[in-house]
This record gives sequence, C-alpha cells and structure tokens, in this order.
Amino acid sequence: MTGFQLISEIRSVATIAEGNAIRDLPRLIKSYGVGRWRKRKGTAIIELGSGQQRVAEIHWYEAHGIGRKEMKIKRLKERG
Repeated sequence: MTGFQLISEIRSVATIAEGNAIRDLPRLIKSYGVGRWRKRKGTAIIELGSGQQRVAEIHWYEAHGIGRKEMKIKRLKERG
C-alpha cells in the first residue's frame, strides 16, 4: 500500500534485519549506494490518500548518510 503521509513521528522503532540478513541488499546497494543498511519497523499516525487518518505499522530500509527509503504500510489499525 502506498500513497500516504506521516502525521506523527514514528514510535516503537525496531530493527528487523541488518546487513546480509536483508534479502534485498544487492538491490538497495544498486539503487541507493553502499551503506550500513537496516530493515526497520515502527508505528505512526498516517494520512491516507483518501484523507483518512489511521495508526499504522510501517516498514522501511535505512542507512546512515542515505536515510529512509521505501516506506510501506504493513498493518492498519483504528485511530484510538
């Protein structure tokens, strides 16, 4: 799912995989460059393309000096 905007900061950030444990590592290096890549997850309030605000679990790749890349929604929850 794409087409969303972060409304809040990302909380409960955790590393899922790093370095060679990332399946897409060769593609990340080819697309964005060499770095200390990590696959991470966290929770944030997002605004969907429809204007609806929801709490979502988000996954992304991140490397120092390169930043966050390829953010995607993994789970949506009701905003409560």
